Amino acid sequence: METETIYSTSFNSRDSSPVDSSLFTFGIPGLIERMKHGRAWENGELSSMILLRSPGKEVILTALHEGTEIISFHSKDKVILQVIEGRLNFQSHEKTMTLSADQHLAINERMKFSLTSMTETVFLLTILKDLSVNQKVNPK
Repeated sequence: METETIYSTSFNSRDSSPVDSSLFTFGIPGLIERMKHGRAWENGELSSMILLRSPGKEVILTALHEGTEIISFHSKDKVILQVIEGRLNFQSHEKTMTLSADQHLAINERMKFSLTSMTETVFLLTILKDLSVNQKVNPK
């Protein structure tokens, strides 16, 4: 699996450190095109790109070949899936559903699930981190 991190407002930038700006712009179609020309994609692996990473949120663009399966782990974080292109099968202990382009799925509780691409699929994964578990109260 190849993962790349985008922290810059420039599409062609390969900066490895965050810029000092609260505004980021990127073109999803161009990023998808770039991912599909990467070594991991050509080797039949999934390709992902971190678009944003902050203490409370992470946004990841992921491209999957048909039939690729991702098995999640238990997390206290909330997750939002947005399918950009293709079809993605979501399966948990409680529910199975297929998401198509322009559909979203919000997972608001701790849940183990798996994702399987029904066709070549690209999706955005937004992880909203529960920061309360990391914050300690200092007694005085």
